[in-house]
Amino acid sequence: MKTTLSQKETAFCRAFVRTRNGREAAASAGFLLFPEKAAQKMLAQTAVQEKIAALETKENATRAELLAGYRRLAFGSVADAVRLLLAAETGEALDPETLDLFSVSEIKRPKGGGLEIKFFDRQKALDRLAMLESETADGALPFYRALERSAAAITESGGAIG
Repeated sequence: MKTTLSQKETAFCRAFVRTRNGREAAASAGFLLFPEKAAQKMLAQTAVQEKIAALETKENATRAELLAGYRRLAFGSVADAVRLLLAAETGEALDPETLDLFSVSEIKRPKGGGLEIKFFDRQKALDRLAMLESETADGALPFYRALERSAAAITESGGAIG
């Protein structure tokens, strides 16, 4: 049983996770002659299946990080930024390393003095968060994968339906 993948096979796995399209993934990985057959052959290999599963796990972890970041932007506190803004007036000595400034996009000190703080757009973060969560919640991805499997089965049977 083959356990290590060639560069082309690894490229196929990455492209397949990204597109969920065997033919397209095979072509982009360099299998230009009969990419459909190359994809079918590779998807039957245990090592390829394991690599795809590992990449999907990593992709899901990255997606979870994205969701967490957008939640933090949309719902996070701006209290430390306000403390920083008012520190000159209150005389409070603040260590910037201890402040939560995740939602701050820009800090300026204008020529006239003071401090100007700009925040990331919460509405945009909420919109993006809603979009990302709806992609998972509506089941579109599993439905799309089922359609791909059905199309592959029809292609294998020579186009005969029924």
